[in-house]
Amino acid sequence: MTSPAQAEAARLASLLKAYAPHDGSFPLQPGGISAIRRSQPYKGAVRDVQKPAMCMVAQGAKSATLGSEVYRYDASRLIVFAVNVPLAFQIIKASLAEPFLCLKIDLDPRKVADLALKAFPHGLPKPAEARAVILSQSDPDILRAGIRLMEMQARPGDAALLAPLAVDEIILRLLRSPIGAQVAQMGFAPSGMGSIAKAVAWLCDNFAQPIKVEELAELSGMSLSSFHHHFKAVTSMSPVQYQKELRLQEARRLMLAQMMDAGMAGQQVGYLSLSQFSREYGRLFGNPPSRDIAQLREQAEAF
Repeated sequence: MTSPAQAEAARLASLLKAYAPHDGSFPLQPGGISAIRRSQPYKGAVRDVQKPAMCMVAQGAKSATLGSEVYRYDASRLIVFAVNVPLAFQIIKASLAEPFLCLKIDLDPRKVADLALKAFPHGLPKPAEARAVILSQSDPDILRAGIRLMEMQARPGDAALLAPLAVDEIILRLLRSPIGAQVAQMGFAPSGMGSIAKAVAWLCDNFAQPIKVEELAELSGMSLSSFHHHFKAVTSMSPVQYQKELRLQEARRLMLAQMMDAGMAGQQVGYLSLSQFSREYGRLFGNPPSRDIAQLREQAEAF
């Protein structure tokens, strides 16, 4: 028998197909919402810095790898990214007949905080742990709210006025779900996740600068040992590892989009040694810079 969540996922899939007619990411109303379609599995992982967002998969499956942890999400599981975090993504189930289909909603921590105060008027519950990536079983009520949001897209006047309310409903239902206590933490600086988010934001804005972990701990309002513990718990990596991934991903973008050579890109993101840059780049992406960029360009041309 089809479960309520499966039935709602099928309805959401039919709407997403209409607004994502071919492979790609298609913006919807209001801003910060996208319909995503992919018609084949990725041959390799795609690395990116994911900003706070939630994803409802209606069809197919995808994985996100953070450090040594792999998070698989599909029509039975939704996923929340609570802070900016470098991830390796992979489409693992998709085809032309049954493409991967996903509704993605960007999350503003301030909005989450405002709605959390309404969802928890008597005080925020304390989560068991603070994590950058949160998985939960798909909720039929959340899926139905997503369906209403998609149905509004056919009526631009309704979408402009009512879609923001539908997004608020989705966030409120998310806050009232079993992972609500974890999601609520992303909006509050005094929380472990909120404090680490300050350090993460600094690293994202200043990834080319030398890192001083003591200053990051002070920025987060924590002792050095507590900061190391919380940062690793939230992001699954150390601050130095986190900065390294940010640097290498930005260098890859510079070489691919701005035609920089490896030496210039490495310097741009803070590397003083070309050999160290090439070595660490190869460890992360599987090939040295020149070969990796050549393969990416060949794949783009073939596509």
